Amino acid sequence: MWDYTDKVKDHFFHPRNVGEIPQPDAVGEAGSLVCGDALKLFLKIDQKTKKITAAKFQTFGCGSAIASSSVLTEMVIGKTLDEAACITNRDIADALGGLPQEKMHCSVMGMEALEAAIANYRGQGTALPEEEEGAEIVCKCFAVTDKKIERAVRENNLNSIEEVTNYTKAGGACASCHWKIEEIIRRVHQEISAKPKPPGTKSLTNLKRMQLVQETLDREVRPELRKDGGDLELVDIEGKVVKVRLLGMCAGCQVADFTLRDMVGKKLREFVEPDIEVQEIKE
Repeated sequence: MWDYTDKVKDHFFHPRNVGEIPQPDAVGEAGSLVCGDALKLFLKIDQKTKKITAAKFQTFGCGSAIASSSVLTEMVIGKTLDEAACITNRDIADALGGLPQEKMHCSVMGMEALEAAIANYRGQGTALPEEEEGAEIVCKCFAVTDKKIERAVRENNLNSIEEVTNYTKAGGACASCHWKIEEIIRRVHQEISAKPKPPGTKSLTNLKRMQLVQETLDREVRPELRKDGGDLELVDIEGKVVKVRLLGMCAGCQVADFTLRDMVGKKLREFVEPDIEVQEIKE
């Protein structure tokens, strides 16, 4: 039996923003009834600020699918399209306090519906990368393509068929595609390992790393957080792990994980080192 968090149960029994927005500015769909889970996401967008002012969903699926869809609508409201585009499936799972590994595909479905809606608004069509021309169906039972599997492996550092099944459902039925999934996993990790470092990249000394981290936080991060009544402080740096404490409105915010990973972490990787990590200290 799967162990669901209180947040998952809350969003399942009391889902937010269920329904359809009349004359929406953007619509995105993900999943399919063949797979057992399907999601349709509706967005209303302020034409001047490009902020999402309303979000609603219709879904067919399990409790995790409903909870993931529900929390996603709360996460995107108030964000600009660019900010919303940074939301990953792990952000959705984290906002729910975690999902069972066997249900991570529900968070992936939410991310894909959001990406499709943003693409729809921007006139880029609604096709996801795994649906583009040249994609090959690997898992015929659930109609999962090689591109979808590749993306899941790359973005979530998956290493086994079981993990791929948890995130995409591929290989979860007849198992005839397992050898293809193994090939994709092996190829993606080989590509990651063989990726050359940017020319001129040098290892930073601890002193230089600390200096660049503090400068980046003060210049690129804290001013943005303060606009919404939040802030952070640098607690410690252990190797390439930067430990920070969120303050003000950021402390205890339900999208704190998104702030750390896709705002703070992104800036530090851009201005300090590409493999630096961020960790929140709560005590």
